[in-house]
Amino acid sequence: MDMKKGYKQLLAEANAEVKTLTVEAAIKLAGKPDVVFVDLRDPREIEREGKMPGAFACTRGMLEFWIDPESPYAKPVFSEPKQFVFFCAGGWRSALAAKTAQEMGLTDVAHLGGGFAAWKQAGGAVVEK
Repeated sequence: MDMKKGYKQLLAEANAEVKTLTVEAAIKLAGKPDVVFVDLRDPREIEREGKMPGAFACTRGMLEFWIDPESPYAKPVFSEPKQFVFFCAGGWRSALAAKTAQEMGLTDVAHLGGGFAAWKQAGGAVVEK
C-alpha cells in the first residue's frame, strides 16, 4: 500500500502545531478549576494502569462527536472556556487528538508529552482501581 501520510508524519505535524506540556508543567496544572485533563485511553487501559484524579474520560474514537456541539453526542464540558490538556498512554494519540480539537475550534489546547506513563513515572497523582 502506498501511504500518502504515515503515522510519523501525522505526529510530526501535530507536534508542530499543538502545545506539548512537560509532565512537570502538567502536574502544576492538575486540580486547577480552569483546566480539564482529557483521558483518551480506552477503559481497559484505565482499569489496568489507574487514572488521573479528576480527568475527564473520552475515548479517542468519540472525540470529534463529543466536541461538536451540533452532535447528538456532544458533551457540555467541551463548550466551557477552559484549557484542555489531552493525554493518552504515551503521547501519540493525544498529539493527534489535540490537533483535531484545535482544528475544531477549541482555543486553549495542549497535550501531555510522554502521556500517562510519564505522568506516573514523575510521581503525578494516580487513582488505582
